[in-house]
Amino acid sequence: MGRIRPFIGNELVKVLTGIRRSGKSVMLELIQGELVEQGISDSQFIRFNFEDMRNTHLCTAEALHKEVTQKVVGIEGKVYLFFDEIQEVANWEKCVNSFRVEFDCDIYITGSNAKLLSGELATYLAGRYVEFVIYPFSFGEFMELHASVYPKTPTQEIFTKYLTLGGMPYLRNLRFEDTPSQIYLQDLFNSVVLKDIVKRNKVRDVDLLERIIAYVFGGVGTTFSAASISKYFKSENRIAAPETIMNYISYCVDAFLFYQVRRQDLQGKKLLTVNEKYYVADHGIREAVFGGNMKDINLILENVLYMELLRRGYKITVGKAGANEIDFICEKRSEKLYVQVSYFLASEETVQRKFGIYKSVKDNFPKYVVSLDEFDMSRDGIKHRNIRDFLLASDWN
Repeated sequence: MGRIRPFIGNELVKVLTGIRRSGKSVMLELIQGELVEQGISDSQFIRFNFEDMRNTHLCTAEALHKEVTQKVVGIEGKVYLFFDEIQEVANWEKCVNSFRVEFDCDIYITGSNAKLLSGELATYLAGRYVEFVIYPFSFGEFMELHASVYPKTPTQEIFTKYLTLGGMPYLRNLRFEDTPSQIYLQDLFNSVVLKDIVKRNKVRDVDLLERIIAYVFGGVGTTFSAASISKYFKSENRIAAPETIMNYISYCVDAFLFYQVRRQDLQGKKLLTVNEKYYVADHGIREAVFGGNMKDINLILENVLYMELLRRGYKITVGKAGANEIDFICEKRSEKLYVQVSYFLASEETVQRKFGIYKSVKDNFPKYVVSLDEFDMSRDGIKHRNIRDFLLASDWN
């Protein structure tokens, strides 16, 4: 709300995107609540959820335009338009842009696809919208919700629960109970795959798609290429062209199931075009569908850190220095910081690997190593933090 609030009431179209059930519809309700508190009458609101079967007849630009135009006639003052899951409306950009021109209105839309505002139709709204990505809850938000159900639970215990359940908002309604939560997350996963990937992209080989998703789930935070996946499938007697694999992965990225992270050569200062890393929007979905979060704890901690960095507005790359890597190079305007993630700094070799990579970085921006260790192992100007404390810190500079 802090990011959205400055734009309430102005002419820019507010676009809320993010993975299905991450809280976009609730954000629309919160915005409506703020407007009512400002003295705006509820009668000035026009709302549609396009996943509601009762609105199926409005899923073309022409039909929606006609319906809204009729409703606007009886409203005095500014009109507030709320369109949930707008991607279900064919040519919606033409329609929304027309409202912007025709009426004195304030427009809010949500969508579950990263390409909502790309392509030819988006030119209608070029420079006339502001986008907000709604992510699953952070550890701090999860703690707050968990405390509302189970007060006085130790932070360490809540963190363990977070590592298995993830941050989807509805989990609070299930009282964070393991079995109902896993059933819910499996259902959510199936919904994302069916509605936002298979149906939207007309995927024919659903079995191949599921195998690719399982492969990416299994290798969260590890570098691989479409060619390496193709080679792996071939060894399993399943033929899949690298181009098809890349297309299917990009569909998953568009549906906010995965996030792609590119690698940066620290010596040459250039982005590398092969072997990206992928992280999951919500690690709880991974546990429910694929399992093994606690077995792959080092990968999950990396995933949790990556999503926290995204939430805080950083642009993130992986740093490559020779054969070694810095997990995250994070940039935001004039800010920059480096983060290395480890499960435990249990051996001198691990300490040397995690801290030693920073010798190749000559600038003075903050450099962190975060792990589950409880005692401070900072050295040579490099800060070591417990991962829970790091996630809950308000500032990292």
